[in-house]
Amino acid sequence: MTQRITVIGAGVIGLATAYALVREGHSVDLIDARDSVASATSFANGGQLSYRYVAPLADAGVPWQALGWLLQADSPLRLRLRLDPAQWRWLLAFMLACRKSVNRRNGARLLELALHSQAVLARWREEDGLADFAWRRNGKLVAFRSERAFAHGREQVLDPACQHVLTAGELKALEPALAQAPFIGGVFTANEEVADCHRFCERLAERLRASGQCRLLLGKPVTRLLSHHDQVVALQVGQEQLEVQRLVLCAGHLSAGLALPGLKVPVYPLKGYSLTAPIGPGHLAPQVSVTDYERKVVYARLDQQLRVAAMVDIVGFDDAVDVRRLQSMRRLAGQTLPTAADYGQAVEWAGMRPATPTGVPLMGATAYRNLWLNLGHGALGFTLACGSGERLARLLR
Repeated sequence: MTQRITVIGAGVIGLATAYALVREGHSVDLIDARDSVASATSFANGGQLSYRYVAPLADAGVPWQALGWLLQADSPLRLRLRLDPAQWRWLLAFMLACRKSVNRRNGARLLELALHSQAVLARWREEDGLADFAWRRNGKLVAFRSERAFAHGREQVLDPACQHVLTAGELKALEPALAQAPFIGGVFTANEEVADCHRFCERLAERLRASGQCRLLLGKPVTRLLSHHDQVVALQVGQEQLEVQRLVLCAGHLSAGLALPGLKVPVYPLKGYSLTAPIGPGHLAPQVSVTDYERKVVYARLDQQLRVAAMVDIVGFDDAVDVRRLQSMRRLAGQTLPTAADYGQAVEWAGMRPATPTGVPLMGATAYRNLWLNLGHGALGFTLACGSGERLARLLR
């Protein structure tokens, strides 16, 4: 007998999971607290599909580097300690993961999943005609301001066949928009991609609605999972209870609040920010995707808009826009790429990236025999979404 699968969370991970399940022939209920899909973390992320740049944040030396960042006014990292046991547990686990051997092992896992995800997205685009979400294979340029950082970047080149080290002159010849930028060199990977995550999610939602196999239940906040013995039997949705047969939890950083007894979900939100600035006739926006390595800022052209994204704020569950952080981003973008877009008209955004301490997402079965997890992708949600969704769908065959 075919069972209906319920997916909680209509961000990019939940939508990709639902889409993969429908492709496998399943019937799906996709439920989300918001009235529209991808209106939280997936709304205005960095736009880069950086399949070969997936090393976890947790690495040797990062805690000491972070201490230096915390003393800078425009630091890419901000930490506000709270009286929150979940934050302290996450930070302790993060510190324990800051070892080179752990980073290398987790990085290999993420790279394998990322390359699989790239292949899945290509298949969906080709076989299903999935389009109209500003997708381009334009390459990614990691640009460096200092000789020390550039030397480190050269050491990290693992695939010389597709990753090319560029001098300052070669960098600016490749991307004329960087002619006045203070970069001394870079590493260019030609087969990296960009796309608009929100538009991608909207295209998936359209396909799901048209499939006849998926019900989108939006504006339905799930407040509790109800279980009996080792099985989830229903969801508490307001005053109603929605019975479930099989359940996939893709609710990002809010998933921990829905965890059942004995089920640990070590995910904490890392707030990030973005600006989406219009590109006019007189602007010179970069055609390739650019990462400013030292400042930890990414620039991605999405059709006639420039997406600028940065910052990691470990400040709890407050998703409010911090005006000072966005002012800092706007100032840095104006200094680095002054003619790329109209920053004065940029749309501001802040979102909560659901991260595990190791950077490796939680995917797979749980102690509850009809409950699976697909969450904790951090800043790599869009990059890993298609591969994660397909793998989860295969587990439910």
